[in-house]
Amino acid sequence: MFYVYILFSLTADKYYIGFTGGLLEERLRKHNTHHKGFTGKTNDWTIVFFETFTDRSSAMKREKEIKAKKSRAYIERLIAAFGSEHPGS
Repeated sequence: MFYVYILFSLTADKYYIGFTGGLLEERLRKHNTHHKGFTGKTNDWTIVFFETFTDRSSAMKREKEIKAKKSRAYIERLIAAFGSEHPGS
């Protein structure tokens, strides 16, 4: 399985979009503890959105599509729709 995910940091008030072929929880842990660069500036990242894909190329394409929007409003609409599809999340 491959995942496209969006992280949010309350401290930075920023979103991060990425993809992984591993476990989401492990990827989040790495962003919060061992990661350098954009997500290394803070350690309070939380997963606010994810989509599941069966192949790497589809996940990469979706990640690129979300990033190409360059829109916080678009990201927040995705997150709102995700929340309504996953009660209790």
